[in-house]
Amino acid sequence: MRYRRAVERLRMLARACEQTRRVRADEPFLRAAYVFGDLLGGADEIECLEVAFVLNLPPEEVAWGTQPPGTAWLVDFLDLDKGGVAYVWRSHRDPVANHHVREPVRIWSLDGIEEDVLAALAERRFGEARAASEGGAAGNGVADVEAELRTALEHLRAVHGAYWDRRWRREHRSLGRYPEHHLWEAVRGYLELLDARDD
Repeated sequence: MRYRRAVERLRMLARACEQTRRVRADEPFLRAAYVFGDLLGGADEIECLEVAFVLNLPPEEVAWGTQPPGTAWLVDFLDLDKGGVAYVWRSHRDPVANHHVREPVRIWSLDGIEEDVLAALAERRFGEARAASEGGAAGNGVADVEAELRTALEHLRAVHGAYWDRRWRREHRSLGRYPEHHLWEAVRGYLELLDARDD
């Protein structure tokens, strides 16, 4: 998609994130959204938006590359399954940045839409966008690959151990997702982190 259209899609996504605050809950499930990747390089053609969503879940429930519990409604609500957005989930207790999510820029948080950031991105003022977003990264720095690898392995073992259990399979089948998706994501996430560690 063209850069301008990608920024407009990002603005719409930030607005949709803001609408999630209307969902009644003791604590908001979605806490922040960050853009990263090609859009921040300013290319005229963007294959897809890359966005990291920060969830109110502990790290052990947000294994890399997987769909954590309770995210199916968010995928639907934010129209993430409509294409044009490559998304990842992050725990609010971990840094947003990791081996894949590099120099993320916050576009939305519980404080609201980052209008200054979106305006700077629209005009390709990337330095200003990064400056406006500074300090917004959850747990500043970059996530430790070893820690994420341990979480991913624990998740993979849990999925493998429960895979043929009828109750687990029933609980992990909904909205076009099947137990096979969970197993594939657990394997892919673990292998990706293993490769990142070895690089």
